[in-house]
Amino acid sequence: MLKVPDHQVAGHQGLDGKLGPLVDDSGRFFKPLQGGKRGTDEVAFYTSFSSDTNIPDHIKRFFPIFYGTQLIEASDGSGMQPHLILQDLSFGRSNPSVMDIKIGSRTWSPQAPEDYIQKCLKKDRESSSVELGFRLSGLQIFESKESGFWKPEKRSMTQSLSADEIRSILKKFVSTNKSGVLGSVPDCAFASIVYGGSGGILSQLLELKAWFEEQTTYHFYACSILMTCEKELALNGKNPRADIRLVDFAHVFEGKGVIDHNFLGGLCSLIKFVSEILSEDCVTEPKYSKSGLVGSNDSLVANCNASPVL
Repeated sequence: MLKVPDHQVAGHQGLDGKLGPLVDDSGRFFKPLQGGKRGTDEVAFYTSFSSDTNIPDHIKRFFPIFYGTQLIEASDGSGMQPHLILQDLSFGRSNPSVMDIKIGSRTWSPQAPEDYIQKCLKKDRESSSVELGFRLSGLQIFESKESGFWKPEKRSMTQSLSADEIRSILKKFVSTNKSGVLGSVPDCAFASIVYGGSGGILSQLLELKAWFEEQTTYHFYACSILMTCEKELALNGKNPRADIRLVDFAHVFEGKGVIDHNFLGGLCSLIKFVSEILSEDCVTEPKYSKSGLVGSNDSLVANCNASPVL
């Protein structure tokens, strides 16, 4: 049975008779094709990327699995509509904290129509995109079974945050104290096991960065990094299953032998924020879980310092 996703934090939601994605009980995510060329372009990207043997497997794991397309009953009641069938990235997760981070100081491509460029440019300038090379598109942070999730009152609030406010939210993402107001002081209790360590968020971001420093096949515009972890597991001394994935590929164009500096610059900026949280604000001693050593961050932070500037 298809239903509206429980943990969608950005994009169009299929609530109150509106068109949006649906999920099933087997771990599949059904995304309605966007109008115009955007829908067909996104299908073309997934088709090309999933069959591209030049993409290493360790990079493909950062992208949702693509299962093709299918006509299904749309969430807005408009009848059978074509949908992308993708991996449901929240499937099997309990109370995940999720952050959608749109990467790039420019979310429009040079090939876009002028009216679309002006629309995107206005939003880029009014958000942190131009200044930082990324912006928050949406988030939810799990606090406890009693208080549930903390979310901004309005989704639009996340897009007008300052650098200090974004840094505060990135800290709240790995903290145990409540996230009620932006001015609260996060304790960063889980930073070393979510952001740090050989399998943490920073390590994954650096792995992705290494690929973007070489790949010249694709240029990604208005693409997001979806950052996820389960703080409830961390509270119980278990691996929080920290993970990043790239999502939203309606504006991917041929790289034509040129590095995607727009995406790479935003990625490096995000890496800088995460590495600074690890090095300045959080416990630097290694943490242990039932599976052994989880975090030793010095080498990761050192590698991050070599990131190219925007």
